[in-house]
Amino acid sequence: MDWQDLPVTVAGLGVSGVSAARVLRDLGARVTVVDGGDSPVLRDRAAELTGIEVRLGDADTLSEGTRLVVTSPGWPPSSPLFAAADRAGVPVWGDVELAWRLREPLPDTGEPAPWLAVTGTNGKTTTVQMLASILTAAGKRTAAVGNVGVSVLDAVLAEEPYDVLAVELSSYQLHWAPSLRVHSAAVLNLAPDHLDWHGSMEAYAADKGRIYQGNQVACVYNLADPATEELVREADVEEGCRAIGFGLGTPGLSQFGVVDELLVDRAFVPDRAKNAAEIGSVADVDPPAPHNIANALAAAALARAYGVDAKAVRDGLRAFRPDAHRIAKVAEVGGVTYVDDSKATNTHAAAASLRAYDPIVWIAGGLAKGAEFDDLAREAGGRLRAAVLIGADRGLIREALARHAPDVPVIEAAEGQTGAVAMTAVVRAAAELARPGDTVLLAPACASMDMFTNYGERGDLFAEAVRGLAD
Repeated sequence: MDWQDLPVTVAGLGVSGVSAARVLRDLGARVTVVDGGDSPVLRDRAAELTGIEVRLGDADTLSEGTRLVVTSPGWPPSSPLFAAADRAGVPVWGDVELAWRLREPLPDTGEPAPWLAVTGTNGKTTTVQMLASILTAAGKRTAAVGNVGVSVLDAVLAEEPYDVLAVELSSYQLHWAPSLRVHSAAVLNLAPDHLDWHGSMEAYAADKGRIYQGNQVACVYNLADPATEELVREADVEEGCRAIGFGLGTPGLSQFGVVDELLVDRAFVPDRAKNAAEIGSVADVDPPAPHNIANALAAAALARAYGVDAKAVRDGLRAFRPDAHRIAKVAEVGGVTYVDDSKATNTHAAAASLRAYDPIVWIAGGLAKGAEFDDLAREAGGRLRAAVLIGADRGLIREALARHAPDVPVIEAAEGQTGAVAMTAVVRAAAELARPGDTVLLAPACASMDMFTNYGERGDLFAEAVRGLAD
């Protein structure tokens, strides 16, 4: 594409918008950034974008002469700016689409670095980071990029090129990436999320399924989630691309699974009808919760599709350490284990966490984001010693537990409180309910902003309060 003097409108003055604007300016494009906000922070950002026109307080109008719109991931398709672009016949790309088109051939292969891509409602970041750890163990220059870690634009334009990229992609990013065609991809799971942005579950699933379009080697899907396999069936892939399933049981042909606590590949081995390869063990996965073992199998499948040997898979999994607030053991106090899974901000993530322990004193609640809790209460009720409910939408969880687990004791804590004071009260309440051998599990199934700055602060304050019990 001839970028010189090309009029481009960039939607959004956030991190990805600023990055895209700078890249486009350096390519020679005439860039205008639009953002509906107008704050001191945005004005400071605008002042730093030399050679770029910035229009604050007006995000609806397409700049005259615009030939391309590059959008930040969070802007919904219903934005008036995109309607104006559609009327004018102007294409809309996301930062991922821009990065895909700016890839350069590697000197040794003559082809751009392959992308191994991951999406799903939950587990994306952990799986991509596991994959990057495996690729590093295989001696590859790589990075976890996209919706995590390094910006995908920075990665494709790095002075020292990467051999292969482990790319986390959100449904937002996939929606705006029409020409993406990756080496191999995985959809980890599908559950209702971001439906206000997509408009329906069908639209959300369709955007997730874009990750499989044009796959070259493998489409990796979750055997426990038929919706992910259906996305594979619907995808238009390159000839020879294979469907590879992963699950926690004994693997069938072209699958990854678990046999006697060993992680097993029955897909990328000679004569897979008769043979399988050991690629690690359950003990190599930190933490070895069921959903995290599934994440590890998905990462291993993508790495093996790329040609990584079994030893590197094992070594990469052993070297990997998860980010904070992802089913992390905080401490054991009085025979009770305290676990921080503050990142479980929706029901699907909380359900996976709850399956890992029994019996549980469950700390839950916050901002429900339109979620319903009946399925979660029905599934988890038999594992609960008690529940401690917090936050603005605690009543929804209380009512679901009353319907489906009426024998579970429920208390409500920290009403009208926020921050450290609230979490101290919550942890003390949970400690009084727990018995030796129990797990006190912070897996809120809700967002945090009604009581805490973010899920990270919520988890940090939980850990502080637990350590206070031991003092």
